[in-house]
Amino acid sequence: MERTVLLAKNPWWKGKEHFKEDEEFKKWEEKKIKWQPKLLSEITFKPFSLHFLFGPRQVGKTTLIKLMIQKLLEKEVKPEQIFYFKCDELKDYKELHDLLETYFSIREEFDVKSSHIFLDEITFAEEWFRTIKSLIDEGKFKEDIVFISGSVSLEIKKEIEYFPGRRGGGKDYLLRPLSFREFIKIMNEGLYKKLLKLSSLSEKEIIEKSIKTFPYFNELDKLFSIYLKIGGFPLAINSYAETKGISSSVKETYISWIKGDLVKVNRSPEIAREIMKSIIQKIPNPMSWEGIAKETSIKSPKTINSYAHTFEEMFLIAISHYINLNNLTIEFGKNKKIHLGDPIFYELFEEWCLIEVKEKENKKAENILAYHLLRFSKSSEIFADEVFYWRNSTEVDAIIRTKEKAVGFEVKWGKSAKQIKLIIGKMKDFFVLSKKIFEPKQKIIPLSIFLALLDA
Repeated sequence: MERTVLLAKNPWWKGKEHFKEDEEFKKWEEKKIKWQPKLLSEITFKPFSLHFLFGPRQVGKTTLIKLMIQKLLEKEVKPEQIFYFKCDELKDYKELHDLLETYFSIREEFDVKSSHIFLDEITFAEEWFRTIKSLIDEGKFKEDIVFISGSVSLEIKKEIEYFPGRRGGGKDYLLRPLSFREFIKIMNEGLYKKLLKLSSLSEKEIIEKSIKTFPYFNELDKLFSIYLKIGGFPLAINSYAETKGISSSVKETYISWIKGDLVKVNRSPEIAREIMKSIIQKIPNPMSWEGIAKETSIKSPKTINSYAHTFEEMFLIAISHYINLNNLTIEFGKNKKIHLGDPIFYELFEEWCLIEVKEKENKKAENILAYHLLRFSKSSEIFADEVFYWRNSTEVDAIIRTKEKAVGFEVKWGKSAKQIKLIIGKMKDFFVLSKKIFEPKQKIIPLSIFLALLDA
């Protein structure tokens, strides 16, 4: 590969002051609202390590990488020790090998022994893992930190299996759209600094910290009404900041991403659209793959199941299973509840599927709760990494379990919300999350306050 191509992608090689010439960094600096993911402070750089970063497209993975590079340069890492390339221009593993050998030649001339190598959107290069695996085995990366990103987690997760014992100190990192708490930080940092944070979901802690947060309810309520409309993707947030809405071009960008990633994992966008249409119309009620199959031209429940799990791997949905509250076991044979991964997906799927979602705000509120609890549980050592539901004569929208007990949550989005005294099996704690009503003694808390406390 021509060296000039690599130089164009790594302007800081001319001197760290040239970093600001990077096109993607310039675009980020021009944004009205800038987001620095908290992952930026969590990622470690110790050789040898092979890190993987994945998450949906347009969530800010490339921006995160460029901010990491800026941070390294500020720490006086030599510019020649930092190599970045976006692999959407590569055809296959052979071109990737040629690319890396060209960089190895350059760094040898600069007498560089250890590098930070960032390979962005690597899944575009077919069988990319062959090159990375062979170079690890040859010892070419033994003093390096290699950082690989990809949007199609289904592909990345499958191909990570090619690296047993070859990761060194490497970790997996997942970048998601902004949670409501993160959204508050970029929209009103002063308010964010006043917020407390939940370390658990104990009744005492939730009640005490909700009471202390209530004085800020009006500000939180206004921000949550915006978050309900646009969600946590940076592109949508900046579109709203500029136009007070989500532009057609932004929606088209996201729909194109969804279609493109479906094709990449050998899924038909047409079949996916038909299945998603059925799912959207059933949310928030529990559903079965058999039920969806009966209502669509796709008559195989196995196909429905396969596509649903592809949607999950693409971070479009989360699937909740029914939980037996007496023994906290999962009953996989019962219907599933599906939650969309971000509020903007309702607008996207309305356009893509040519439907209008009724009572959309109510459904968004429940979906946001379930997805935030899922994110919180994955980041907490206290809870398991799943969210469940329960249904009999009544229903519990979202349940988190530990080995010993369960905590339940119900969203009531109407003008009134009443206390629900519900103790079932090992579910001893139960909260009603309202739109505006706050009755802490009855365990009724506005959803905006609860989510503002949740570091998801």
